[in-house]
Amino acid sequence: MFVDETKVKVQAGDGGRGCVSFRREKYEAFGGPNGGDGGKGGDVILEGSNNENNLTRYRFQPHWNAGRGEHGRGSDQSGAQGKNCIITVPPGTVVVDISTGQIVAEILEHGERKLLLEGGNGGWGNKKFKSSVNRAPRRANPGEPGGTGEYKLILKSIADIGLVGYPNAGKSTLTSMITNAHPKVAAYPFTTLHPQIGVIEYPDRFQRLQLADIPGLIDGASENRGLGHRFLRHIERCFLLTLIIDMSGIDGRSPMDDYDQLIEELGAYDASLLEKPRLVVANKMDEDASLENLQNFRENRSVSIQAISCLTEEGLPELKELLWEKVSAAKAREKEAENSSSGNANDDSATI
Repeated sequence: MFVDETKVKVQAGDGGRGCVSFRREKYEAFGGPNGGDGGKGGDVILEGSNNENNLTRYRFQPHWNAGRGEHGRGSDQSGAQGKNCIITVPPGTVVVDISTGQIVAEILEHGERKLLLEGGNGGWGNKKFKSSVNRAPRRANPGEPGGTGEYKLILKSIADIGLVGYPNAGKSTLTSMITNAHPKVAAYPFTTLHPQIGVIEYPDRFQRLQLADIPGLIDGASENRGLGHRFLRHIERCFLLTLIIDMSGIDGRSPMDDYDQLIEELGAYDASLLEKPRLVVANKMDEDASLENLQNFRENRSVSIQAISCLTEEGLPELKELLWEKVSAAKAREKEAENSSSGNANDDSATI
């Protein structure tokens, strides 16, 4: 089961109460106040983890509470802090406050932590109220309540490559052949109902790439037809968009029309997607009409294209190398842009 959107209710821990106590020892009847402070309530913390790939656990367990701080005790003993509640989510998770509709957190990397709700402070014990005019205070503070909230968790998969195309173009078959994922594959037209995340291994380089197989889009996906928005959001952070096209036209479709429609849907959903590097994968080259359709496509569309056949496995090794080259180039450009922007910021601060 793959869940990429769900709601959770979270409660940070309440602070413990302060203690009213006085030191009583032999030969010292008025030892003074020694009530300890209450412990701080536990925080609710978000943590990115590569061990998570969806939000299924939060669909079935929507309530999460941090521990309450212990109450203060006599003999100057402060209460222990409440246990933090760690909510582990896959990288690419966005947290939206349901009451305001605002994005309050976004986890992008493994191990990244962000404070979602802070636990309540513990109350002061009577020792804190001792003064020159009040040598035996008999008051203590209650602990403060912890924060509460209801949030929507939305997963926007972080993958190096986003694979998009129409149903029956061969996305699931290609994913199963070049990655370790095992999506459903069948000889009849169908579309999967959730994205598949697979890993492309490069043993000679000791490297790997992540590929997100987006369920088959339909016309009007940018208008949320066929759950279009839930599918398209998974490619917002990809370095490379890979459009797989059925070059055979066996279903009466035109490969060029399919490509144009996919580009239109991507641009209508988010214009920035059209600025990402693109690669067209021409599938089903084992069919008779595919070669002629490929030649017409290359003559009329100036785009990088790789011809393959998932049936005969023709072109798959070349495709893997091409994916590596394009993703590596895209990452290098992004890193260079980040270094350039940070350098400009340092120059501005130095000028000031």
